[in-house]
Amino acid sequence: MSDDNKGTERVTFSRGYDVCIMAIDGTWRRDCQLNAISDTDATLTVEGSIQGLNLKEFFLLLSSTGLAYRRCELVRVNGTEMDIHFLRGKPSKKRSGGSKKEETIS
Repeated sequence: MSDDNKGTERVTFSRGYDVCIMAIDGTWRRDCQLNAISDTDATLTVEGSIQGLNLKEFFLLLSSTGLAYRRCELVRVNGTEMDIHFLRGKPSKKRSGGSKKEETIS
């Protein structure tokens, strides 16, 4: 990863941690080993081929039930090792301005 994240604390796993990556629409899934993780990014070792998969945006599943996950994008691939960046949620449009239900008719 780049040196831009020097202030970000990173946890490295000596044996790796079992995780999965999955398409946003659920059309594919791959088992992986999580090698290192921080608040903003992670390094994975992928089991199986990633050729032909849309890795622009996908989920990193941190639990076997899929209840703990992060939305990601691919940064770099080197053989079976991937560097990924976590995407932040987009601001909700519902909070901007008043709603039509609040309007009154005189």
